[in-house]
Amino acid sequence: MAKLISKTYGDALLELAIEENKADELLAEVTALRQVLSENQDFTRLINNPRVDMEQKLEVVESVFRGRASDDLTGFLLTVVSKGRFAEIDSILEYFTDEVERLNGVGKAHVTTPIALSGEEKKKVEDRLLATTGFKSIKVSYDIDESLIGGMQIRIGDRVVDSSISTKIAKLKQSLMNTMLD
Repeated sequence: MAKLISKTYGDALLELAIEENKADELLAEVTALRQVLSENQDFTRLINNPRVDMEQKLEVVESVFRGRASDDLTGFLLTVVSKGRFAEIDSILEYFTDEVERLNGVGKAHVTTPIALSGEEKKKVEDRLLATTGFKSIKVSYDIDESLIGGMQIRIGDRVVDSSISTKIAKLKQSLMNTMLD
């Protein structure tokens, strides 16, 4: 459900940005807004508090953002709050950010390896991803999971490429089990 909410509201903001030819401007604002919200958890708790009535929430959003953020972004925030969806604001803004970056040819990948990669190894991974995906540039986050034993897992959006040793062992085990049962 949360993913659907993020997509619905994120697409609405994206459509507005494209219609008004302000995608990059709104992206910069959204990036700053995400930073402000992460640093001010009290604001988020106030807006999400069910004991605070809707009119007060809208007044707070209006007073905090009007004149500091664009009218488009302020209006969007007021809509999100009035629809009771502010609890999803970070995922909505993340979805919007990802979509604008995708339109600009920027990809996101998540790479998991059993040991930390050197700078040179990371560069090779990023170059290979750029060559195979068609992105103009790519943002890669790296994690370590020792249970992989060797190899790596790469996730780009909903696609996963898993060349880890642990997965290969699991597939081999399953294949042997199936052979023994036949």
